Amino acid sequence: MDAPGWQTRGMPIDYGRLVDELGIAAVPQASGAELTAVQAVMTTLRECSHAAGATFTEYGPTGGRVVVAQGGMSWALGQPVAPELVAPEVIAGPYSGRVETMPAEAAQQLRARGMVAVVGHPVRSQDRVVGALHLYFDDSYYMDLDAAAGMLRLAAACTAGVYTGRDATPVRSPGEEDDRSLFLTVAGHELRTPVTVIKGYASLLADRWEELDDDQRRSATKVLTQRADELAQLVDRLLATAGEASVVRMVPFDLVEALSRAAGAMPRELRGTLRAELPTWLPPAAGDPDVIGTVLTELVTNAVRAATDDPRSSTVDLAAGSDQETVYFQVRDRGIGIDPAQAEVAFERFWRAPRPAGDRDPEARSGVGLGLYLVRRLVERQNGWVSLRPRDGGGTVAEVRLHRADSSARRPDPGEV
Repeated sequence: MDAPGWQTRGMPIDYGRLVDELGIAAVPQASGAELTAVQAVMTTLRECSHAAGATFTEYGPTGGRVVVAQGGMSWALGQPVAPELVAPEVIAGPYSGRVETMPAEAAQQLRARGMVAVVGHPVRSQDRVVGALHLYFDDSYYMDLDAAAGMLRLAAACTAGVYTGRDATPVRSPGEEDDRSLFLTVAGHELRTPVTVIKGYASLLADRWEELDDDQRRSATKVLTQRADELAQLVDRLLATAGEASVVRMVPFDLVEALSRAAGAMPRELRGTLRAELPTWLPPAAGDPDVIGTVLTELVTNAVRAATDDPRSSTVDLAAGSDQETVYFQVRDRGIGIDPAQAEVAFERFWRAPRPAGDRDPEARSGVGLGLYLVRRLVERQNGWVSLRPRDGGGTVAEVRLHRADSSARRPDPGEV
């Protein structure tokens, strides 16, 4: 059944290749490789269907998240799904049609990115829906929707096998974690390092004053002064955040200015690694400029900890841009990289990335596993989303997206994309 105005182009589908490759992709090669396998499933689907974009949205009891996004839909990676969109009656069966048949806001957003049709299918495992696969088509290739739906049905069965026994990533609504708890977690995490450094240098001066020469005393005093200034700035930022804790602050702001200010306020050792290539102007972002400093500092800290012996990994790149609905910034490193299978679990509380075999001091550059968790919580409070993906040539790209303040469309329902 072709949708109205839908024109099929007669490029045959190699079903033999489709079945063979889906069968291979659906078998994880190692423990924890489920998302790697799903990435392979989606790549096969896109190549065989000539789709412009593809997504896999993983569902949990309290919502979901876009955990695989390819092609023209790569912008949606990491976007949360509201709990009401995971209700059984909403995700009961397959869907296909032109984007005009979708809710107005989703249709507008997809049309703005050149998409003209979408095909979706739920993924069921052990009598529950664990997610949904979607293919998106643009004007460059028109395909029989029945054929695309059949491909998705097969892929959904393979993906269900991958997810058997795996708990879907739970996504909580921004208000589920109370403001006081979030503030205390942020404050405790951010205060830990400067307080530890100040305490260490103060103890050094107190215990070994007579043993130190003038240069050593001046050096230690300089560090104390610098760290005290950074601590004062941090406390000011935390108090500003606490002052707005009872409401989600949503104001138009200049993202380029906020990033420049945040980069300048970073600890010196982080500023020295950062190479910023920011545009002179971006559309206004909708959110809270006061949290940009915390978010950027955590992402750069995470990038620095991922450094290797490669000289390229001593530099962290900062870039920013916009599209029809969002403004975004990216922190790009050349470190150990991110396994696609870990791109979601990395945002869980207390998760720490495994260091490569042979790493001489894996603990020295490991955090306590709260940085990325805090980043996601703070970004989602602004109705934005954050994601990780491998960087071409090695390393990781961390991307934060916020909605444009000059857009008339509301925040899209992630289940609609």
